[in-house]
Amino acid sequence: MKHKIEKLILFAVLFLLVHVNSSAQGLPVYDNTNFISFAKSLLESGKQTSQLLKTVKFLQQQKENVDKVNNVIKQLRAVKELAISHQRLFDIVQVDLREIFQSTHIQPDEVIRISNSFNEILENSLSGMEYIEEVLSSDNLRMTDAERASILKKKELETKEMVAEIEAKTRRYREIIAFREMQDKMNNRETKY
Repeated sequence: MKHKIEKLILFAVLFLLVHVNSSAQGLPVYDNTNFISFAKSLLESGKQTSQLLKTVKFLQQQKENVDKVNNVIKQLRAVKELAISHQRLFDIVQVDLREIFQSTHIQPDEVIRISNSFNEILENSLSGMEYIEEVLSSDNLRMTDAERASILKKKELETKEMVAEIEAKTRRYREIIAFREMQDKMNNRETKY
């Protein structure tokens, strides 16, 4: 009987121990403070995302503005280069052509040909400048700034080609004059044999 009582006490103690642990594992207990802080962090993340989207939109607008300014600067540089090239063109024609025409080794019929040749280049130059003025000032030509800059670059290259052409013609006429001067000296030299 003593054994039975010992077994019964042992069984009762075990039952109480198991029952105490099992009662602690009943319904789950939620910590409301974690849920509230999670909801707050979600709201804060949403606000930050909204701010980031606004910042991205603002930066895109600023990038577009910077691109517009860069295109305008390119246009201004191209116009400046065009103006310099045209001024050089007119200076060459004004100074060098006068020098060529004053030479005694240019014949009257050549004066007309030379004059027409240079006039053609100058007229082409002036029509190019009128076209550039129209491109820059007219809203009728629906162009982006990049397209305008491209046209200006093209016209700048054409002007440089015109300057090179005039310089080549001037150099050629000077060589003709020099050759004729040398020929005249050789034909009119005194012979002392």
